[in-house]
Amino acid sequence: MSDNSQEKITAPAIRAYLGGSFDPVHNGHLEVALHVYQDLLPIAKQQNRPLHVSLLPNARSPFKTQSTDPAHRLAMLTLAVQETPIQINELELWQAPPVYTIDSVRALRQQYPNDCLIFIMGMDSAHSLDKWKDGLRLIDYVNLWIFNRESSDNINNGISDSATFFEKNIATSQYLATLQSQLPLPLQSHVTDSPIELLTPIARCLVDSTEADSSKTNSLDVNSTDLKSAMKGRIYIDTQPITAVSSTQIREQLQILATETNKIPVTDRQIASIAPINDIMSNTHPNSSAKWLNPAVYHYIIAHQLYSAAQFR
Repeated sequence: MSDNSQEKITAPAIRAYLGGSFDPVHNGHLEVALHVYQDLLPIAKQQNRPLHVSLLPNARSPFKTQSTDPAHRLAMLTLAVQETPIQINELELWQAPPVYTIDSVRALRQQYPNDCLIFIMGMDSAHSLDKWKDGLRLIDYVNLWIFNRESSDNINNGISDSATFFEKNIATSQYLATLQSQLPLPLQSHVTDSPIELLTPIARCLVDSTEADSSKTNSLDVNSTDLKSAMKGRIYIDTQPITAVSSTQIREQLQILATETNKIPVTDRQIASIAPINDIMSNTHPNSSAKWLNPAVYHYIIAHQLYSAAQFR
């Protein structure tokens, strides 16, 4: 009985991270994180493993010159994940930029040497990993779960509803092959067709690699060559259709709203600046991109006057 209890406590956890500036966080981010959580939950339960899916906000992307104050972005994230199983990891948020993903995954591997670590990203980021700082070495420390924003359109292009299961399978396989070819060449051989293969215990690989030499220490040092070579990760390309919306689009639309609001006399501005939430969430509203914001996040933006036209000039 005690052995079983100990096994449950020490079972390697599954930890997945979705990085980004979240400036602002929108429902597309939550959609991706929740999809990963829901896919992994049955596996985690079956294997008696803790599951953690977290948003990993950065201090500021190395590819951007400015971003909203981290305290505001954290407050919006906290509002967005309320009543969801999604967590927030502040590892990068308070560091002085630039902060590079390779340094973060190394730190996570140092902190969780025995756990399964998964880094979630979009295909637009994945195909340019060879341009990131040590981007091709991410899989030395974590597995990758990749989404493509155009997946639903591309998979269904030219495929009728009456197509057979076999025909749809072929179309999906061809689509996956196309996406795989978009990855940097050194990463293409690491692609797997099942998320289960992302959960291979890395610690077991490490033990196997070190047992052959009794002179080597059992220490889990992430800077050792043996650990890095034992930890080549896998890459799973998910064909789940995801929302084609970006924080940049939302910021642009909020700036337009701010500009229009500033034209209103001051006496009327306070009422007019908070558009009815039902209108904002509708497709017909001029600021329709805001429908992808959690209502609490939207009201936070208005209350703190974020994303005004002047702020991002």
